[in-house]
Amino acid sequence: MKDQTLLPLYNKDKQSDLPHPPPQGSQDGASSAGTHAHARRVYIETYGCQMNVSDSELMAGILTQSGHQTVSHLDDADVVLVNTCAIRENAETKVINRLKHLNHRKRRHPELIIGVCGCMAQHLRDKLLDTAPYVDLVMGPDAYRNLPVALDSLARGVESHVSLTDRDPFLGLRLDKNEDYADIAPIRKEGIRAWLTIQRGCDKMCTFCIVPFVRGRERSLPLKLLVEDVEKLVDQGFKEVVLLGQTVNSYHDDSADFGDLLYAVGDVNGLERLRFTSPHPADATDSMIDAMASSPSVCKHLHLPLQSGSTEVLDRMRRTYTAEEYRSLVLKLRERIPDIALTTDIIVGFCGETDAEFMETYQMMADIRYDSAFMFKYSEREGTLAHKALPDDVPETVKGERLEQIIKLQESISADINSAAVGGTVPVLVEGESRRDADRYHGKTDGFKTAVFPKSDSGIGAVVNVRIDNTTAHTLIGQVV
Repeated sequence: MKDQTLLPLYNKDKQSDLPHPPPQGSQDGASSAGTHAHARRVYIETYGCQMNVSDSELMAGILTQSGHQTVSHLDDADVVLVNTCAIRENAETKVINRLKHLNHRKRRHPELIIGVCGCMAQHLRDKLLDTAPYVDLVMGPDAYRNLPVALDSLARGVESHVSLTDRDPFLGLRLDKNEDYADIAPIRKEGIRAWLTIQRGCDKMCTFCIVPFVRGRERSLPLKLLVEDVEKLVDQGFKEVVLLGQTVNSYHDDSADFGDLLYAVGDVNGLERLRFTSPHPADATDSMIDAMASSPSVCKHLHLPLQSGSTEVLDRMRRTYTAEEYRSLVLKLRERIPDIALTTDIIVGFCGETDAEFMETYQMMADIRYDSAFMFKYSEREGTLAHKALPDDVPETVKGERLEQIIKLQESISADINSAAVGGTVPVLVEGESRRDADRYHGKTDGFKTAVFPKSDSGIGAVVNVRIDNTTAHTLIGQVV
C-alpha cells in the first residue's frame, strides 16, 4: 500500500470501552467556507480516553469548516470515521470487530466510506490494512488537517463510479512535532463539561506504553490562547473545563509552567470548576500544588497514577520516581490540601513482578487509601520498550489473582471513605438525569464522586447542596437541601 502525500488544508501560522457520542456539527452542511462541491455527511465514533473524545471534536471542527456535515446517527452517514485507542489490546480487538460490522453495511451500500483514525491507525497500519482491507482511509493523530482532502478524493471516485475497493486507501501517518491544531475550533457536544487539550504527545517513554510512538513528541499550546479558549467555553455555557494532556502537568510555555496555567485559567470569570488529567508524579511541582490549594475553581481532586508500589518495578517501567518519592508527594498533597480526593492507576503482573513486589503495591494502596482506582493486568503491547526488551513472564492466572486482590481491597476502601460522608452536605454540579431513575439527577462533587438525588427546582448546570443519606463504593445518594 502506498502512503499518498496529502496537501495541508489550512495555513498553520500559530495563534472507554463503548463508543462516545459523536460531536454535533453543522446540521445543514454549511460553513464559513461555503458548501463544498463534494460535501459528505460524516459520523464520528470514538473509542478510548478523553484525549480521543477531544480529537473527535477537533476532527468535527476541521470537517465542518471545510463544508462537510457531521451527523449524530450512523444511518444518516456517507462516511464513518472510527477514532481509536491503542493503549490496550482489548480496545483494538473491539475496533476490529466494529469494522467488520461496518463492512456488512458497506456491502449493502458500496459508496460508504470507512475511515480509521487515531492511535490504533498509527500503531497498526499494516495489520489494520491486512485485517480490514475494506477500510478506505487511515489517519494518525497528526494528520487530521488532511481529512477533507482525503474525503474529497474518495468522493470524486464514488461520483465517477470508481469502486473504492479498486483504490489504495488514503494513508496519513506521519508524526509532526509542530502540529498542535492551535488554530482549529473544535465542535463539542452539548453539556456542562468541556475537554480542552493543552498538550499533545509524550516524552516520558514508559516501557509499557505505546503513546509516545503513536502521538509523537510532547508540545504545549500557548498559555494566552488557552485562557482565551476557556473564556469562549464559559461564554458558550460550559460550567466545567477539563485540561487534557498525556502528562498534563509537564505543560510549559516559555517561562510559564502548569501551575501558572492553572492560576490563569482558574481566574476566568464565570468558570465554575477546573480539572485536569492525567498528571505525572515526577512533574507534580509546588506551583501545581499551590494552585490547587488556593484557586477556588481548581477542583480538589487529583488522579495521580501510581502504576506500582515497588521501586524495582517502577524502575523497570521507567516511571522516573521511586515508591518513597510517591509517598512523600502524597503526604505533601494532603498537608497542603487536607480534603483532596486522590484516585490512581495500577498495573499488576508487569514483567518480572514477584510476590514481594506485588505486596508492596498492595500495601501502598492500603496505606494511601485512594478514593478510587483504575486497575489492570499488564498486557504486552507490540512496539513498546517492554515488548522489545522485557519478557512478559508473570502467568495470566497469577495476574488475575493479583488483580482480584487489589480490586477487593480498593472496593472496601472506597466504601469506607464514601460512608464517612453520610450526614454531611456537599456541593454537586448537576450533569443530567439519572439513567436508572427519571425522577433523579446525577452530578459530580468537587472530588469527582458521583452523587444521585431527587430532582429539584435547580436544573442541569446548577450547583446544588446535597445532604448525603446513603452511599455505595461508587455513589453518594442524598437529598437537595
